[in-house]
Amino acid sequence: MDFDVKDKELAAQGALRMEWAERSMPVLNSIRERFEREKPLKGVRIGACLHVTTETGVLMKTLAAGGADASLCASNPLSTQDDLAATLVVNEGIPVYAIKGEDRDTYFGHLRAILDRSPNITMDDGADLVTEVLTERKDLIPEIIGSTEETTTGVIRLRAMAQDGVLQFPVIAVNDANTKHFFDNRYGTGQSSIDGIIRATNRLIAGSVFVVSGYGWCGKGLASRASGMGASVVVTEVDPLPALEAVMDGFRVMPMADAAKIGDFFCTVTGDKGVIRMEHIDAMKDGAIISNSGHFDVEIDVAALEKAAKGKREIRFLVDEYTMKDGRRIIVIGGGRLVNLATAEGHPSSVMDMSFANQALAAETLVKKGKEMENKVYSVPQEIDDEIARLKLESMGVKIDTLTPEQEEYLSSWQFGT
Repeated sequence: MDFDVKDKELAAQGALRMEWAERSMPVLNSIRERFEREKPLKGVRIGACLHVTTETGVLMKTLAAGGADASLCASNPLSTQDDLAATLVVNEGIPVYAIKGEDRDTYFGHLRAILDRSPNITMDDGADLVTEVLTERKDLIPEIIGSTEETTTGVIRLRAMAQDGVLQFPVIAVNDANTKHFFDNRYGTGQSSIDGIIRATNRLIAGSVFVVSGYGWCGKGLASRASGMGASVVVTEVDPLPALEAVMDGFRVMPMADAAKIGDFFCTVTGDKGVIRMEHIDAMKDGAIISNSGHFDVEIDVAALEKAAKGKREIRFLVDEYTMKDGRRIIVIGGGRLVNLATAEGHPSSVMDMSFANQALAAETLVKKGKEMENKVYSVPQEIDDEIARLKLESMGVKIDTLTPEQEEYLSSWQFGT
């Protein structure tokens, strides 16, 4: 079996950590039990480009249980957990191409290794696999049933592809499922980003000014968690509706030019480039700490900072201190890459349980219906979203009411009035 991981000797450690994750993933475990019986993915080659974490390992086991020939590479050079990569290769027989800290050439070499296996379904977190197929490996298109996409940034790219008429197969936007973005993006990103910042810096959040750039679901979660830890939260936005929502949620809202002057911590979660630029960094106080939790490393202009600084040193692991010409020190965590995965372990297992349940069931949907679907971006079918929510509640021991026949009739009728 072909693979590329850091050290196979890490497999035992990775197996224990994956076992720990599985205990908080009852929905995906129940899907895997059904997949083992029914084999709905039998003979299907699935190539996944996802963050190589313990939770992703549970997903890969589930796909394999369903009969898939599954393989995995990293969707970010810093997000790989090397022990998990090793255990998938050694204990599960799943080809993995991922090494934490891999350079750009290695990263794209690993993407190509997945595509060399001629996948029928691609599973993306950021749309890099689909982009590579459409630009460099068009020969694979006839064999591809469809793709699934995990994250907001990837969905944005894919919708742009569909609008430009270049998308050549259907894509299911897993990120758009309510059981994904309401929980993974909000609670997962919120907690894990704060976790990454604290692990990297060991700085106190309470009493600080914490600037959140972007108030989508990820930004909402991050602002909530920072506020809960005692920070004074400032939100920067370009969209008036989420900006108004942030004000109503009790946060200060202002342009980044103003926030830069008062912030102690900065974290970008916009999905866009150039959110923190040199004019903002020039206004920051000595010791300002900058991080990003958007998918790509384009939200902070690290390249401009590198040129402007008179010195740079790694003062802690994955924490770079830039000394400016006026003596101020600016701190960047994880090189501007995903802080929740670069310096922490990503989202907690219990929220990834729902996200990856969507991935598994979306793959099953593509196998069953992909040939009937158009070359566009689809939402996760509502019945899948509802079933995942039901299973999650059931696993938590939570029961809810059921509509009576009279209530169902009332809600479906227009005759009832005042």
